Amino acid sequence: MAARGRTVTVTVTVTVAVVWGALVTALLTAVPLTLRDRLPDPLATHWNGSAPDRAMSFAGNLAFGLALWLVVWAFLLGAALRGATRHTRLWRAHWWAFLFGWAVLALGVMGSTLYANLDVADWRQAALPGWLIAVVVGAAVAVGVLAGYLGRGEPDRPRDHTETPAMRLRPGQRAVWVGHVSNPWLVGASTVALVATVAVGGLYAAGVLAGQLAWGILIPLLVVTLLGFATSSVGVRVDGGGLRVGFGPFGRLAYRIPIGRIESAWAEERLPTQVGGWGLRGLPGTGRMTVMLRGGDHLVIRRTGGGEFAVSADDAERGAALLNAYVAERSGS
Repeated sequence: MAARGRTVTVTVTVTVAVVWGALVTALLTAVPLTLRDRLPDPLATHWNGSAPDRAMSFAGNLAFGLALWLVVWAFLLGAALRGATRHTRLWRAHWWAFLFGWAVLALGVMGSTLYANLDVADWRQAALPGWLIAVVVGAAVAVGVLAGYLGRGEPDRPRDHTETPAMRLRPGQRAVWVGHVSNPWLVGASTVALVATVAVGGLYAAGVLAGQLAWGILIPLLVVTLLGFATSSVGVRVDGGGLRVGFGPFGRLAYRIPIGRIESAWAEERLPTQVGGWGLRGLPGTGRMTVMLRGGDHLVIRRTGGGEFAVSADDAERGAALLNAYVAERSGS
């Protein structure tokens, strides 16, 4: 991967991906074939608690296990060949985390299935202990986090923005800039979750759904609904006090950066692929955070203590110019 403070080259990254991918593929193929005589056909592949309730042929299970790994591996290899790991520290961390963490997950899924079916006469007798699932998931997460941390490479170099937008304010003049951005897909998904929450609540009130089942569905739906609406839109405000980013349709939950902690501001085109996806994106230790609701124009702030904050915003250059005017006014320049 990478020593601390260094980033591995594309050639090394691709080589590791190819060798590691071939090794994992060989294990996923060789181990089931070696144990085939000790396995029933079909194999139990799904459990309700510890009791199996679904089965799949040996060949089907082998194909599924290989597909689970190879699809992700092919995507990661393609990304490495295109130089994606050179983009940002966040990209590198995600790439290495998935390369090793997903491999552990794929091997764990195949291994736990073989373990449960080993030496049983019929798939209905295959028992899968719950602790084994927890071990597989825990190991995959732990390996992924460690690989991402070790492979993150050197910190991203600060972008050079020598020509930041600016405007002049007359003595005593106060101005405000306000922007608003929403993601219609997140709004739609949150609305669907809200409708589903109301429907399940109605079924529970009518006695159609039992309490334990209803609450087991309601709690995840409520979480998805609240988080979805909270992150589906942002309102951005620039004034003499600095920057305020309000989350959700009402903007009650807000993030603020005082004008005294802002060094400069500018507008920049950013894409979800550059920051690791949508929503609140960042990597501990980088000092950079992005509120990504859609690709395109972003208002970017450089803090006086280092680090950057960016938020999706239309007409971001005007907001950046006003912030720079207030920064200049405060510094007396």
